[in-house]
Amino acid sequence: MKTSFLSGLFLVLPVLLVRFFLLSFLGKEAFKRAAYFPPVRGIEKSAYLVNVLTTFLLFVIPFFLKINTKGFLCITGLFLFILGLALYIISIIQFSKPGENGVNTSGLYSISRNPMYVAFFIYFSGCSLLSRS
Repeated sequence: MKTSFLSGLFLVLPVLLVRFFLLSFLGKEAFKRAAYFPPVRGIEKSAYLVNVLTTFLLFVIPFFLKINTKGFLCITGLFLFILGLALYIISIIQFSKPGENGVNTSGLYSISRNPMYVAFFIYFSGCSLLSRS
């Protein structure tokens, strides 16, 4: 891609669309459930601040990168990018429909307690290969 701004949009926009657009279709309860963050106290406040800061950086840094569209790393990166995005979509849909006890234990949640984080790891691994960063 020619500009880093377009690269940033390509790398970040899909996650934001899934997070907000897809969740809005799944209902108010799904949106509230995804936005909920338990209260923090004591040393947890600093961990929460680190979490917010690193999440912010994950969505800002891609706007300073350029996607390299040649070679094996591009193909591998695109594969991981799409796989991570697909896993994220599936985990969001399953997250929005908890079991009767409020805990998800089926689908991807039977394999991983935090499939959204696994999906993010795969997705951003793809981003880093696409941008060679």
